Amino acid sequence: MLSSLFNNLGLVEAGCDEAGRGCLAGSVFAAAVIFPPDYRNERLNDSKQLSAKRRYALREEVQRDAVAWAVASVSPREIDRINILNASILAMHRALDQLAVRPEFVIVDGNRFKPYCQLPYETIVKGDGKYLSIAAASILAKTYRDDYMRELHVEMPYYGWDRNAGYPTREHRQAIRLHGVTPYHRLSFGDLSQGQLDFGDY
Repeated sequence: MLSSLFNNLGLVEAGCDEAGRGCLAGSVFAAAVIFPPDYRNERLNDSKQLSAKRRYALREEVQRDAVAWAVASVSPREIDRINILNASILAMHRALDQLAVRPEFVIVDGNRFKPYCQLPYETIVKGDGKYLSIAAASILAKTYRDDYMRELHVEMPYYGWDRNAGYPTREHRQAIRLHGVTPYHRLSFGDLSQGQLDFGDY
């Protein structure tokens, strides 16, 4: 059973996570979620541990039960300008900006973050498997990004984005070799600006 709150000061706590950091194409997405202090949900877990069907079912529960939730993104061109780490943090900041309830404390999956509006925060390695709000944020970020990549697939069907979500699978890399890069590719990744793939045997 995942824990409800990290802070023990009675502060309104938002959990944050991102999706799509390791992709070659598409925006990076992030979500922020605030639950009631005593919230419980035994079905919530890290989105990577759940089937797609379960993720989408839980997305509905999160959106119904949360005090506030928001999803935001940072575009491929922004990623190229500021790098993927900064873009992931910016996406989380944008999600926090959109919350209908102002948080007083922020918990973030992983070990890197930048201060947000001078609020206290804590980074938690594998936090999406430890705290409900981070797990919920991971589900929202993942499902909304998957929806977005399926929409891009309709426009650019050669790359298999409905299946690989923009990750550097063999199918995706081969499609880049055959069809080149698109406006949705992150040109700073693997020398994609030259339409090449410098990943060795990845």
